[in-house]
Amino acid sequence: MDRKTTMATELALLLALSTLWGASYTFIKIGVETIPPVTLIAARTLIAGAVLVAILRLRGLTLPIDRKVWGRFLFQACLNSVVPFTLIAWAEQTTDAGLATILNSTSPIFAFLLTALITRHEAITGRKLFGVAAGLIGICMIVGIEALGGVGHELWAQLAIVAATICYAGAAIFGRNFKGLDPMMPAAGSMICGAAILIPVSLVVDRPWTLAPSADSALALLALAVFSTALAFVIYFRLVQTLGSVGTTAQAYLRVPIGVAIGVLFLGETLSSTAWMGLACVVAGVIAMTMPARKRG
Repeated sequence: MDRKTTMATELALLLALSTLWGASYTFIKIGVETIPPVTLIAARTLIAGAVLVAILRLRGLTLPIDRKVWGRFLFQACLNSVVPFTLIAWAEQTTDAGLATILNSTSPIFAFLLTALITRHEAITGRKLFGVAAGLIGICMIVGIEALGGVGHELWAQLAIVAATICYAGAAIFGRNFKGLDPMMPAAGSMICGAAILIPVSLVVDRPWTLAPSADSALALLALAVFSTALAFVIYFRLVQTLGSVGTTAQAYLRVPIGVAIGVLFLGETLSSTAWMGLACVVAGVIAMTMPARKRG
């Protein structure tokens, strides 16, 4: 397989991941209507973990038994599911799915800054700086001047989404520790660890046996767990290995127009009139941040 075909495959997977995670904000919004946030996320991680383990078994693979590896799975679970999933679900009780998508889209910026300041495992190039700038400009256009008026409302909910975003940026960098493993292993392992943390909390806090979720919330939870979590994490861990942490978090730029559009279509949320110009900037940013450097000679 030549390099162009390989890169086309990776970019197609990046688009698929953006769509799956873009839809997750709408699924969460529908889910938290009748399911409390901790229980929603506990069920999300449990179902996703079970699906991933079943797929691993069908492929003839078993999870590692090394304690050190499971320690990494646990840390990854906290960074990539337990803390950010719960914060976003809690925030979406009062925040639109579209605004949650937009606020959460800044993960490439935090990943870029963390990479530049701490790990320094990826080169800081002019093209990546352009990608960050173009993506931010595009996001501002998609939000629109009139939408910015809503940023001050529900401040704690919006700060919770930003905190979740910083967790995702750290997770993208920490995900490089799983290079020797099949991409499904850290996805399954981190989901199992996430469920192990969240289920006891759910039992104590929400007493889920007393809940009566609507059919819409239950279906949203199922779609969230199977498609936007299990399938999405398999793609995510592969992309961390092929595109790098900053390149992978660039899916957040694509996730913005996709997530906002899904909110408009299914939840009746409003879209800024400058969204198309913003989308062009976003796509330019993604290409700049994910395109491999040309080799000289």
